[in-house]
Amino acid sequence: MHRRELLSLLENHRTRFPEEAGYVDRARRFVGEQPDCFHRDLLPGHVTGSAWVVNPARDRVLLLHHRKHDRWFQPGGHADGDADILRVALRETSEETGLDPERIHLVDGTIFDFDQHTIPAQPHFPEHFHFDVRFLVEIDDRLPVPGNVESHDVLWLALNEVPRLNNNRSTWRMMDKTRRLRSSLAI
Repeated sequence: MHRRELLSLLENHRTRFPEEAGYVDRARRFVGEQPDCFHRDLLPGHVTGSAWVVNPARDRVLLLHHRKHDRWFQPGGHADGDADILRVALRETSEETGLDPERIHLVDGTIFDFDQHTIPAQPHFPEHFHFDVRFLVEIDDRLPVPGNVESHDVLWLALNEVPRLNNNRSTWRMMDKTRRLRSSLAI
């Protein structure tokens, strides 16, 4: 897989959120112009992959308390040169939850959400942005989730409790999409 696969995913992604649509348009230009878009040392930014993890009933979400940023997020991370951003998201989910990849189920291979966000400067790296490609993943919430050293904690939260730990706009978007998905499944 190369940039063409990501460009195809971006081209096919539809959203009702104008802000997200703007991020997708910017990402298509960026990915088209930057052969090294999957490398973390590319500045001013690069492509990352993550997973919005839900339980089978779609009423709970798994969040990690990220050690480096001291905030709650969905699993995800840097591509480190891997152009298969879906593989990146699934690998990061397995690594950060501590679960065997067999326990992680991709709902479908389309983009669930897309975000552009700024990462603050750190001692050895300047402020930069992430184009974060997010996929919908399902994990049985009855399984113990051990986590790993990158996180202080890993929690299952009821969908309506998520804003207590992360109330940024992109998380709200994913919560809204999950509610709509639940509604469409109930019909």
